[in-house]
Formats: sequence, structure tokens, C-alpha cells
Amino acid sequence: MKLVTCGLPYANGKAHIGHLRTYIPADVYVRYLRLKGEDVVFICGSDCHGTPIVVNAEKEGLTPSQLVNIYHEHFIKVFDALDVKFDFYGKTVEDYHHNRTKEIVKKIYENGYIYSKEIDLAYCPRCERFLPDRYVEGICPYCNVPARGDECDQGCGRHLEPGEIKDPRCKICGTPAIFKKQTHYFFKLTAFKDFLEDYLNKVQGTENAINYAKQWIKNLRDWCITRDLEWGVKFPIDERYVVYVWVDAPIGYISFTEKAVKDWESIWKEGKAEIVHFIGLDIAYHHCIFWPAMLKAAEYSLPTAIVASGMVKIEGKTFSKSRGYVVWVDDDYLRANLNPDYLRYYVASYTSHERDLNFSWDAFREKINRELIATFGNFLYRTLHFAWKNFGEVKMNVDNEILEKIRDVRKKIEEFLKKWEFKSLCDSFMELASFGNVYLQSNEPWDLVKFDRSRAERVIANCLQIAKALIILAYPVMPRSMKKVSECINLNLEKCKLDDVEKVDEKMKVEKPIIPFEKVDEKKIDELKKVVEKRFLREEVSIEEFRKMDIRIGRVIKAEKIEKSKKLLKLKVDIGGEIRQIVAGIADNYKPEDIEGKLITVLVNIKPVKLMGVESNGMLLAADVGEKAVILIPEKEVEPGTKIK
Repeated sequence: MKLVTCGLPYANGKAHIGHLRTYIPADVYVRYLRLKGEDVVFICGSDCHGTPIVVNAEKEGLTPSQLVNIYHEHFIKVFDALDVKFDFYGKTVEDYHHNRTKEIVKKIYENGYIYSKEIDLAYCPRCERFLPDRYVEGICPYCNVPARGDECDQGCGRHLEPGEIKDPRCKICGTPAIFKKQTHYFFKLTAFKDFLEDYLNKVQGTENAINYAKQWIKNLRDWCITRDLEWGVKFPIDERYVVYVWVDAPIGYISFTEKAVKDWESIWKEGKAEIVHFIGLDIAYHHCIFWPAMLKAAEYSLPTAIVASGMVKIEGKTFSKSRGYVVWVDDDYLRANLNPDYLRYYVASYTSHERDLNFSWDAFREKINRELIATFGNFLYRTLHFAWKNFGEVKMNVDNEILEKIRDVRKKIEEFLKKWEFKSLCDSFMELASFGNVYLQSNEPWDLVKFDRSRAERVIANCLQIAKALIILAYPVMPRSMKKVSECINLNLEKCKLDDVEKVDEKMKVEKPIIPFEKVDEKKIDELKKVVEKRFLREEVSIEEFRKMDIRIGRVIKAEKIEKSKKLLKLKVDIGGEIRQIVAGIADNYKPEDIEGKLITVLVNIKPVKLMGVESNGMLLAADVGEKAVILIPEKEVEPGTKIK
């Protein structure tokens, strides 16, 4: 038996192309294993805890539970639309998951691998609370670039322990944080150094994940596994805290298995199944180091393989939701009524699973039209249409050389599957389609049928055997399209096995075929390109043009609401020897008393304008976060009038 899992999508935002780099290949893998006759359980679920959930819920005026439910249902809808079929898709917020997490944490504690320690933590004096993880931002202590509380996401990529970040600032209100003492609980990760070195030398999977993890073994530190939050799994040793999300999220693999199969303990406690994790490379550290150490400490079975995908780029740009370099699966792709199988094929076949995938609308159109339509679909339709029109039922006298070619391709696919090489796997059945096109064209059955019907029937029998093989071999990648095509030759794909590609029926009855794939319309692609481009298109400016802008640090001397306006505040700002009146649309996020005395960033040399009848002589600079503005505050105290260069 095999248990195949996918990294849990975080239930605080919509599905994007980056997500699919994990879920589509995993679904393809599972479908091929089942074609081979293997017993497979495929699970996943929503990651519902952690500070990003709480922060986003606060921003949207929702409870964490409401936010989680919205995006949990969203992911179910998207996966269903793309034919990613899990045996069970759970939620880490459910009681069954909380119970399993507490049981495992208790076991680790009883085995002596959890201890308490007093540490310095960032504390916001204005919000009057400790600042866990995403509530705090500052500077990475290792590479000195801006970082968030639990990870240096823009620099070295290192996991950051609570209290490590330098120059901390509250993400919610922008106030500089202070450090206060608080007791937390730690997992003795350092006790597993020798175990992890041995494990990483034995575990299967992609080299990118395993080699990445090996780099960090020398720098192991004990791991803080509690957080000062209300939202999460209560820490069973001390219920003032919740369990850190990176403890409870992977335990979802176990709790979801419990819901999927009765004999879950044979998988997770007795080691009677292979456990294969499909993840993104950005969470390799957690899955290759934290997770196996936790399982070892709790006396559970270890993963057999960790398969990490490369990262995703959008139109050649590094994937970034904040910068707009993103393609949303629902809003951009599915609402355009594009065939889900096109996206499945593109993700699986564009590049090696370990390498970065670039999603480009032009490349997408070219790949689908050239490969699926002009090669793969062309062969299927020409073969099936000729057989239906001229014979209806064909005697399947298939040449050995045809069967040898099919057998060779099947073997290649099985070998590539073992290595998680999905591009090479797709290339293999495309190779068979190209072979079929050449064979069909060179034998010209449309001419043969006029004077040698028997010979024409033999040619088309060979082509039908290739077509049958293609339908079965491509089914895991393009299940919806292949199922439709299979109906015209009465092939039940649900009951097929991989070696059926070589089985020859005495006769094959052919119904009127459908066109397998519709051409991707250039106009539609151009429209989709424009939608995405609007998110990140910025007019380039020269350094000389930039220098024309007088941007300074200012201090708000006074702030007051503007009558009859819900969003505008009137500010008196010291910009260095001069007081300017500035009108800013920040009232929905800041009260006058919140901003008075603060340092802000101001564009000084902008033409005066009147807003609600009040003159504004400058522009406050702020980050656009959803429908709210977050003011830009200098990292350290500086004099009003200091210029931005």
C-alpha cells in the first residue's frame, strides 16, 4: 500500500497556479499507480491555524473560523474543477485533528523531548500583546534583510525562532516592539542530529528537497513549539498556549488518514505502507527535518519519500502575490472556460518536476495548440474518424512492431514514474502520438481503402491500437478529455490497467468520435494576458525621473477627521522646517489619535489638490493591503525633513 499526501493549502487565500505545482503532479502520480494496480490512499486538507489566519481574519472583519470555512470550500471547488481527487480532504480545525495532535504532543513530552524555557519575545506596548510570527516584522539576524517573525522570507530563507528577529515592529499598528520575558515550550530537535543525518541518506525523493535539508543539519537548534494565541490546538501540557502551526499541520497527514481508512495504524504505527509526501520546495525544511524528528520522538512511522516541486514564475517574473505576479486558478483560468486538462498537461509537462515552472499565457497557448491539438488530438481524431466512417467495426490484426513500440513507451513511463519525472512521462506518450501520425500518414489508408480494403483495415487496426494505448497512457494527466474519447471505442477507463495497452481485442467497434481538444483562441489568451499584466504592469522610469520626486520623512503634528467623509483625515505634517496640510484616505484604518506623533513618508512636490473641499499639499505614501492603506514608517527614529533617496 502507498499513502500519498500533499502539503496542506493554507486556508487564508485563493488557489493560484503556484499551488497546482504540487497538487496536479501528485494526482497524476496517484492515477498512474492505480493504473498499475497498486492500492493507494490519497489525502490532503486545509491548514487552518497559525497567525496568518488570525491576521487576515482581523483585516477582513471575520472570525478565524469564518475565514477558514470560506477558503476551505474554495479549495474543494477548485480541486473538483481540476479533477484532483482526494480520498479524504480534511480540516485541521476539526476535533479529530485536535485530538490526534494532542496525543502526539503528549507522547513526545512523555518521551522526554519537550521542555520549558523563559525567552525574550517581541511585545507591542500599544496593542498590549506578545507578537507571535506574522504579527511581527523586522530584520533577519543572519542576513540583515527585512523578515517576518518566523521566517526570513526575502533573504536567506532561514526559519526564525520567537525572539530572534532584530528591530521588531508590530505588523498591525506599526509600533516598535519591546522585548519581554515569557515562558514557552521547546522540542529537543538537537537530540535528533544523528538520526536526521542517517534518515536523509536513506529517504527517497527529489534531490532538491533532500540536499536542501542536509545543508541545515549542522545548524540544528531546539524548536519553540508553542504560541501565545487563542486560535489553534491547545498545547496539552500548558493550555495557556496553542501548538505552533508547523507542529499541528503535518499531523493532519495522520488525522486525515484516520478518517480515510480504518486500519490507519498499520500505516502510521506499524510501517506497513510507503508514505510519499508531495510538497513545494519552500517547505522542504519542515518536512525533511522537523517532521521526521517529531515522528521519531512520538514513535510513529517515517515518510518513505519526499517529493518537492520547483518554484513557479509568472511570465518570467518571480511568483509574488503582493507584487501581482500571480495567476488565480478560479478568477483567471476557470472563469475563462478553458479546458482543465490543458492546465493539468501544462503543469505536468512543461519542465522537470524539480525545476522552476514558468507560466506564460503565450507559452501555454503554443504548447496546447502544437502538442495536444496538432499532434496528439490530430492523430486520435483522424484515426477514429476514418475507422468509424469506413468500417464501424475493425478486425484487430495488429503488427508486432506496433506492439513493441507501445510496450517500449509503457516501460519508459513506468521508469519515469519511479523518478517523479512527469515531463519525461508526458514526452513519452507524445512520442507515441508522433509515431502514430507518421505511421498513419506514410501508409495512407484513405487511398488503400479504394483498392485494398483488407490492407487498409490492417493499417487502421494498428492505428487504433496506438490510439487505445494513448488514451490509457494519457488518462492520468488528462482524465476528463481521455474519458470522453474512450467512449467512442467502448473503453472503460475506470477498469483499465496499464498493461491493457498491449492487449489486443479480436475486434474494435468504433462510434462516431468527438474532436478531443478545441484550439486555444488567441483573442481569449490576449484578454487573459491583459488581466494579469494589469496586476504588475508598471511604467519604467529613469533614475533622473525618480530624482525629480521630493520624498521626505514627516511627523504628524495633528490629525482630525474631515466632516462628511468616512475615509479622509486632515493632517498637519512637519516636513522639516515647514508644516504642510495633507489629506489622506486612511480613516478606515487609523483614528486621529493613532497617527498623531508618528513619522510618515510624504511626497512633497506634488501639485496641490482639493479633496472634499480641503486643500492637500502633499501625498502620504502607504501600502495598498486589500481595501485598506498601511502607512510607511521608517525603521528607526529620524528627523522630519529627511529625504528618501
